[in-house]
Amino acid sequence: MSFSELGLSAKVQAAVASAGYTTPTPIQAEAIPHVLARRDVLGIAQTGTGKTAAFTLPMLTMLEEGRARARMPRTLILEPTRELAAQVEENFVKYGTNHKLSVALLIGGVSFGDQDAKLTRGVDVLIATPGRLLDHFERGRLLLTGVELLVIDEADRMLDMGFIPDIERICKMVPFTRQTLFFTATMPPEIQRITEQFLHNPVKVEVSRPASTAGTITQKLVKSGRKDFEKRDLLRNLIRSADNFKNAIIFCNRKSEVATLYKSLQKHDFSVTALHGDMDQRARMQALASFRDGSIQLLVASDVAARGLDIPDVSHIFNYDTPHHPEDYVHRIGRTGRAGRLGTAITIVTTEDMKSLSAIEKLIGQPINWEGAPVSAEEATEARRERRGGSEGGRGENGRGEGGRGEGGRGRRSVGTSRSEARSTEERPARREKAASTEDRPARREAAPRPAEDRPARRQERSVQERSVQERSAEDRPVEARPAARAERPARSQAASRPAQAASRPPQRPDEEGDASHLPQFLLRPITFKSR
Repeated sequence: MSFSELGLSAKVQAAVASAGYTTPTPIQAEAIPHVLARRDVLGIAQTGTGKTAAFTLPMLTMLEEGRARARMPRTLILEPTRELAAQVEENFVKYGTNHKLSVALLIGGVSFGDQDAKLTRGVDVLIATPGRLLDHFERGRLLLTGVELLVIDEADRMLDMGFIPDIERICKMVPFTRQTLFFTATMPPEIQRITEQFLHNPVKVEVSRPASTAGTITQKLVKSGRKDFEKRDLLRNLIRSADNFKNAIIFCNRKSEVATLYKSLQKHDFSVTALHGDMDQRARMQALASFRDGSIQLLVASDVAARGLDIPDVSHIFNYDTPHHPEDYVHRIGRTGRAGRLGTAITIVTTEDMKSLSAIEKLIGQPINWEGAPVSAEEATEARRERRGGSEGGRGENGRGEGGRGEGGRGRRSVGTSRSEARSTEERPARREKAASTEDRPARREAAPRPAEDRPARRQERSVQERSVQERSAEDRPVEARPAARAERPARSQAASRPAQAASRPPQRPDEEGDASHLPQFLLRPITFKSR
């Protein structure tokens, strides 16, 4: 089958031929006709099988009709990482050479202003990561009511990165009548639930069993010690002795290990660069560009580079750390053996990694061959026993049981590790004397108690002083104004509460009319005039 039999437009066929492709891959041959027929598609395929072109080529054919409107993209493609989103944009540029379509890329690490300017002009294809897309939507810079086609790529990676709630929210923002294309390499239960919720009578295109590995990849296991320096030394020897070595991606579980291993390889004069999530966007793009063009041979990366990145002709994959999740193993080794090329994947395994290795072999449905001596069952059992003993150490020799907290903790001390036996017997009398001296301290404090007879007298003096202060403040306080009707019949509580004010008030003269109690006292004092 050729691309001309899939129903693609002449412009798209010309662009594919100029790119050097003549025969579609199985996922492309099965998915493209259904996409052109406006059906929802659920695509399950290994990495490196051409899933990106399976939705890029029919989208270009469908977008030849119509035009974009400001802030209302016609199609939307969601990707889990910035690198994968940039890679999809490169595919649209490569296959859309004969089209005048506008493509916008919304990813983190780039200013909002440039992205907003593209959205204002109108875009036919919007490629975005979920976080940055929602940022633009919440700012009122983007409308999703005009989306005709929604593509969710690398859905299982979206699940691992915690994007499923964002995906559900975005799916509710786009029109109900849109066409949805859903691509994944594995089918966890959560992904199955999403497909049942947002896909309408989809066509299931499954060219390989989920979580299977490509037959073009030679997989090997190598035993290593548990120390980090032993693993680094083994990795350097494997790189130097590798057959048909051209370049390699080295995967680590943590970003801190990526930085440590990068510095170690650089110190030993290897051509190496690093890629992990804490790097800014410009540094990440430069690292990928230098590895793609061959100027750098080794790329030390976290799992941010394991999903969907199309780096052509990678000869070797080294798993410096055995992945904790078996699905990550499938995506890691999928960076080699792409497009029919041969590749080699070598995983470094310690005695502590046997549980993860068993999960990987169970997922891919086949055992992986060992190069050299394998990890024996006795070594794996001993490692589990040591790990279990280390976890129980908090309640054993190092815990709250025997030996208390560590060797010098509280609780009952064990016979072999107690520090009290190491101390000399001469120190014990000194401790007893010190304890006795501390017991005497409360007695010395009680030898001179405070005389209890003085306390009531002092309290009485304090209360008398407080009452006198309150009376003086009450005398200086202005009397509040009261209505005349109520002044004739003062309440008992008011008369009883102001005995001092009534006693200090000057008597009224016979010729005075009315009540002058509402006036300040300085106005009630008698005034004498001296005649000349």
